[in-house]
Order: sequence, then structure tokens, then C-alpha cells
Amino acid sequence: MIYEEIENFVAALPRDAAIAALDLGEKTIGVAVSDRLRSVGTPLETIRRKKFGLDAERLTGILSAREIGGVILGLPRNMDGSEGPRCQSTRAFARNYARLWDGPIGFWDERLSTVAAERALLEADTSRRRRAEVIDHVAAAVILQGALDRMRHIGASDTEAT
Repeated sequence: MIYEEIENFVAALPRDAAIAALDLGEKTIGVAVSDRLRSVGTPLETIRRKKFGLDAERLTGILSAREIGGVILGLPRNMDGSEGPRCQSTRAFARNYARLWDGPIGFWDERLSTVAAERALLEADTSRRRRAEVIDHVAAAVILQGALDRMRHIGASDTEAT
């Protein structure tokens, strides 16, 4: 099921389940995962997009192997907060993936997540080539960490599924 509000997403999560975040791009999908305590988001991998079915199969394999209880999708709003074609594409992905996966799916405003990821990689003195390889899943980790911090702030990380 898809949840617009983070509070509702958290309420639907299984207790002590890790969550994943996706940074959906036209050519790649950045994937990050949390620990079971939902305190730290860690970059995992970047999936090269092919067809939705193949992408979904790969994602489902990752979610299953890591026992992920919910997925956060980065919602690429415009700087003024409006939603453009990229948001529509992300919402369509969520609708399609919700037909294949039973866990809760939520959204997180991802404005400037790639900028933050790029800055972190530059501060770590990462080479240009390596930055290009990892930027998408590092951006997914930035998205995930933002959601985790908000969940902790609202006291929601201890909430059990209803």
C-alpha cells in the first residue's frame, strides 16, 4: 500500500524491520537500506534500469534478501514544492510496484539529495569516476537518512504495525 504521510507509512511497518530508500532516475535506481533499529541509512547499490519488470524483479530480490519491511521513494519535487513530470513518473513506479510487493511504500521529498550526496563525496575526496559510480545510491542514503531522522523526531520508529 502507498502512503503519502510518513506517519502513516511508519504505522504500517512491521516491528523491527529495516527499510529501503530508492532514488529513481531515468537510467538508474539508487538503493540504500537501514539497520533494523532504523537509525542509519547505508548506500547499497545502483541498479541500471532496463524494463520495469526486470527492475522490479531485482528490487524484490534485494528487499527479500535484506528482509526489508518498507520502501521510501525519493519524490523529486520542483524547488517551489510543485510536482512535475519526474514526480508523476515516481508515483507511477510506486503504483506499479505496489501491485508486485506487499510492503508499505512511502515518499520523501528528495530536493537537493543529489547535491548533498555530491558534496559528501567531494569532502571524502572521491575521484570523479568513482563519484559517477556511486552517486545514485549515496543519494538514496541521503533520502533514507532524512526519512529516518524524521521518523525518530516524531517518535515513530518504535511504532508497531496495526
